[in-house]
Amino acid sequence: MLLKRVLAGVPDGEDPLTHVAELPERAATVVPWPAWTPSRVREAFAQCGVREPWAHQAEAADHAHDGRSVVIATGTASGKSLAYQLPVISTLLEEPRATALYLSPTKALGADQLRSLRALDLNDLRACAYDGDTPMAERDWARAHGRWLFTNPDMLHRGVLPAHGRWATFFRQLRYVVVDECHTYRGVFGSHVALLLRRLARIARKYGSDPVFILASATVADPGSSATRLSGVDCVAVTDDHSPRGARTVALWEPPLLDDLSGENGAPVRRSAGAETARILTDLVIEGARTLAFVRSRRGAELTALSAKRALSEVDPELADRVAAYRSGYLPEERRALEKALACGDLLGVASTNALELGVDIAGLDAVVVAGFPGTVASFWQQAGRAGRAGDGSLVVFVARDDPLDTYLVHNPSAMLDKPIEATVTDPGNPYVLAPQLACAAAELPLTVDCLPTFGPGARAVLDGLVDDGVLRKRPAGWYWTARDRPHGDVDIRGSGGEQIAVVESDSGRMLGTVSPGSACTSVHPGAVYLHQGASYVVDDLDLAAGLAMVHAENPEWSTQAREIVDISVLDTQSRVVHRAGAGEVTVCLGEVAVTSQVVGYLRRLPSGEVMDQVPLDLPEHTLTTRSVWYTISEDLLGCVAPATIPGALHAAEHAAIGLLPLFATCDRWDIGGVSTALHPDTGKPTVFVHDGHPGGAGFADRGHAALVPWLTATRQAISGCECPSGCPSCVQSPKCGNGNEPLDKAGAVSVLSTILRVLTP
Repeated sequence: MLLKRVLAGVPDGEDPLTHVAELPERAATVVPWPAWTPSRVREAFAQCGVREPWAHQAEAADHAHDGRSVVIATGTASGKSLAYQLPVISTLLEEPRATALYLSPTKALGADQLRSLRALDLNDLRACAYDGDTPMAERDWARAHGRWLFTNPDMLHRGVLPAHGRWATFFRQLRYVVVDECHTYRGVFGSHVALLLRRLARIARKYGSDPVFILASATVADPGSSATRLSGVDCVAVTDDHSPRGARTVALWEPPLLDDLSGENGAPVRRSAGAETARILTDLVIEGARTLAFVRSRRGAELTALSAKRALSEVDPELADRVAAYRSGYLPEERRALEKALACGDLLGVASTNALELGVDIAGLDAVVVAGFPGTVASFWQQAGRAGRAGDGSLVVFVARDDPLDTYLVHNPSAMLDKPIEATVTDPGNPYVLAPQLACAAAELPLTVDCLPTFGPGARAVLDGLVDDGVLRKRPAGWYWTARDRPHGDVDIRGSGGEQIAVVESDSGRMLGTVSPGSACTSVHPGAVYLHQGASYVVDDLDLAAGLAMVHAENPEWSTQAREIVDISVLDTQSRVVHRAGAGEVTVCLGEVAVTSQVVGYLRRLPSGEVMDQVPLDLPEHTLTTRSVWYTISEDLLGCVAPATIPGALHAAEHAAIGLLPLFATCDRWDIGGVSTALHPDTGKPTVFVHDGHPGGAGFADRGHAALVPWLTATRQAISGCECPSGCPSCVQSPKCGNGNEPLDKAGAVSVLSTILRVLTP
């Protein structure tokens, strides 16, 4: 048993397991091929080992073939690909001029699905890739001859819809639109994609086609409604999973406290999830178990792989060469080589960001290690499902980070293992998303009154604003784009803040990778330590205007952590409810805020955690207009807290609330932020804000507002249940705090939250 092998490497006296769940195996339910399936298609699938479909595959395929848009929401490795391949392939073979479009959130997934389709050896399909990695000559061929186009939302937005006239033949015969891994389209990105799909349907209608949408999703709550909101068309949901599943052991693992090390303000420190994951990965590779370790950050994936390689080199140098890191930001040829090596078994262990969470077909994995909660229960099960394919047994180890949410989950296993899967959160009506999408739509084809309902009830008001700003011109026939250049290149559908920042080695001019502009000031500021494929670099210069970070190879003994100052102002209070208790009151609000942030320096830390020094930086301010939930508490209710400790109590409550919000909203703590103050100028009272980290909001603050009482209840439980004396990363310290986790008052946070909950739930 793999878990016993991993536990054998645990030092005496340590007991990291907090819970073990044994999930039983499940037998498959197979059914005959639908009667409409051509014999060529049955034979092609049989040659690839598929004799009969599973029941859910046939059900979804029947809906699509009969002209009903459908979402299939079943577990990882449940064969969702066949559910959409079957109707699309059958139609393309029977209608020689028909076309289909496939959209995936990542190029790697699209390339993998194209490979699996070509393995069927049905040349009449003329399936081809059209993404950022496709050479220009192949793009021309795809436009002229392709029948099944494999692309992504980015290329659809920038390369296909703006030039729809050159794709007229393709759109005229468009029968199906496949949207793979649609649960990943959430927040701002999901809202952009929802409007992008409405633009796609509008262009298709111009050329006389009305394609059926087939959406594939991990298991999510209410998939029919989520898919309908995303696609803009009514979708039937297929949710019963009839695929086989091997027995699975799920272990919840809390790293031990380190006796010889203390953190900020003397707080106890646990062994890092990355270090613990590297040790588990090492043991599993020695055992010969093919293992995928999911690590939250790019840097973490690099460090985990590097640590495992070092440990394995002491056992067997050949094993060290069978472990690698995988993350976004690598060059395309690097990613493809790693995917191939993992798929064929040349690599035994890979430490990856969530870039490998999606459906790249890597069969036969024995174990998955999840280092830190991935933000949603849906993502956790998606990552866990990468192990145990083909009905084999598997091991899943969830390693808790020193973080309030992770600590809460390993001590409350039902909150993760038994909790219903979340619904995806999208808001296509977000004016910060809707305005640029409407501008793009008008540039593609003038907007008319008849097409406005497609874009939601807020479209007319947004259009009026675009006319007032001179972006569009209103004429009797509709709204027209007025500029010579199209707006598509200026619209960032992934909400990353603009074009990627290229990381370039100064001496050689070699491009190492990319980082998003939103994280550039914190990750590649001058002096930052940057890791790439196990090699260490130090940033010499960051030029945000040019999109360049210049680095040189260096392996310093310290790491770096950015320091940031944040200010917040209330722009519009859309909901305000006052709860009174005697002479005191708690006010809960939801509305629009402006968040101004600036990276002002960075800390250099030794491996022990000791701070060497703080280096000042002169980087520009950034202002974000977004949505926030906030509460105020009158001073007479704060008698339970010493006046001098009120700022620390509110700060600690804010940190823990940010850490726990992903339990109630489909988000990651890095999608949200917060500010707390003992006296805010806009409220005149002690106030705690938790805000979305995306322009215009992404729906997360709204979810927190709707679930305020259970959210704050879980927050208080996470703080009070922590064994530390005065606050630690497991309860109130935050890895993203720009103030160095000062001030913080754990006991005060419990008192404040208890008081608030007593007023909210009398």
